Amino acid sequence: MSEVERLALDYLPVIFFLVIGVVISGLFVVGSALLAPSKPDPEKNSAYECGFNAFDDARMKFDVRFYLVAILFIIFDLEVAFLFPWAVSLGEIGVLGFWSMVGFLGVLTIGFIYEWRRGALEWE
Repeated sequence: MSEVERLALDYLPVIFFLVIGVVISGLFVVGSALLAPSKPDPEKNSAYECGFNAFDDARMKFDVRFYLVAILFIIFDLEVAFLFPWAVSLGEIGVLGFWSMVGFLGVLTIGFIYEWRRGALEWE
């Protein structure tokens, strides 16, 4: 058996898996397009969570507070992502690790107070 034939046989399960995946996903897309009901009503086309109309100009201006809320979410999401490993390893990292996290939380708290005082959390 040549090197190319052996290599092709080694990759045969991967190719088989990819072909089956493409066929199944294609069946799901075609099946949902054919079988799913499509009855848009005013409730489906109304503004949802962001406050904009569902079908409007993509280049329209909108309030900068949406960006501020997104930035605040990212800040506090990162805070939680760093707090879990810190809490788990708190016994191993010692006093320096504890005070490093206190400094990190302090910087985030200062940023939160700044955003609060600037009125980013008040919605009209």
